[in-house]
Amino acid sequence: MLFAEKGRFCYNNGMIDLQDYGITMWEEDKIVAFRKALLDWYDANKRDLPWRRTSNPYHIWISEIMLQQTQVVTVLPYYKRFLDWFPTVEDLAQADEERLLKAWEGLGYYSRVRNMQAAAQQIMTDFGGEFPQTYADIASLKGIGPYTAGAISSIAFGLPEPAVDGNVMRVMARLFEVDYDIGDPKNRKIFQAMMEILIDPDRPGDFNQALMDLGTDIEGPKNPRPEESPIKAFSASYQHGTMDKYPIKEPKKKPRPMQIQAFVIRNQDGAYLLEKNKQGRLLAGFWSFPIMETQLLEQQISLFEDKTLVMERLSQTDSFGDKYQMNPVWSTHTFSAVNHVFSHQKWQIELIEGTVDTADLPKTGQLEWVDLEDFENYPFATPQKKMVEAYLSGDR
Repeated sequence: MLFAEKGRFCYNNGMIDLQDYGITMWEEDKIVAFRKALLDWYDANKRDLPWRRTSNPYHIWISEIMLQQTQVVTVLPYYKRFLDWFPTVEDLAQADEERLLKAWEGLGYYSRVRNMQAAAQQIMTDFGGEFPQTYADIASLKGIGPYTAGAISSIAFGLPEPAVDGNVMRVMARLFEVDYDIGDPKNRKIFQAMMEILIDPDRPGDFNQALMDLGTDIEGPKNPRPEESPIKAFSASYQHGTMDKYPIKEPKKKPRPMQIQAFVIRNQDGAYLLEKNKQGRLLAGFWSFPIMETQLLEQQISLFEDKTLVMERLSQTDSFGDKYQMNPVWSTHTFSAVNHVFSHQKWQIELIEGTVDTADLPKTGQLEWVDLEDFENYPFATPQKKMVEAYLSGDR
């Protein structure tokens, strides 16, 4: 932002007038009173979290990336372990990929930790190993968008930069009855504009964190408690009885269903075949049982009266033997299906057990025979953990 006044300000080299979007900002005295009400509540109710006991930008960066779409209680042990393993930017920049993925194992969205390492390498090469201290420089790092750049800038360096995420947009939408979809990326500039005007210049980090806390709890997406809100006196939707209308958000597209077959292959020594997912694929860098997509879509099933027959036919067409140069003896045991939902895909995984009387491996791909007790040394994504659990709990 280059400047802001009375709801007009520069955003990405373009002038925005909030009144063009039906939003009238408050007078300065009301803005000051709003800041005080919010920060007084935060001072009395803020959670004691490890990343709030430091101004170290590296630590704050790690916490912000981990907290994206992940609950605080889940993040706490990951945050501690990550800093134990990679205490400095240099340690992260030089980390081995498998150890990096192991540190992130179970958090999901694994491109984030890869981007973090790329950003750490940028810091080492472009900033002499020192974390950058301006919004523009922070935003230039790999994987850091406007929200994260705003959070680090305000919390670590006290810069009056908004951190606008879904929680903040929800609070803003209710405050001013904003009739724009908060899930539409092009509308983010509206909420950024509002926050540029409202943010407390003296305590920007606390202001951003107060709104985040408010948006995840009292002003949460489900079962909000407006009567408990410290800013209800300022909220247009509360005053007008329209809380149930805001924020406006169109439902996301449902993830695409996919049928996957996972092959649990043991050799004569009882070791299991694991494959490392290739770069460019979903879950790249993680190890799992070999998996293959059967292309079983709902419309295909509807063409057949006998759905079991469809499964059998699709299973028979798999080219496991050709791909892995093995001819397992297949077991007739069945296992519970494993279900896992990604943001864009919904997997239903069928486990197929087989044995081979050799320990030879094809020269193509990254394959290893691994004893069960050594699984913990390999980075497994959540789907593989679910597969192992279903397999071990199955009646074999």
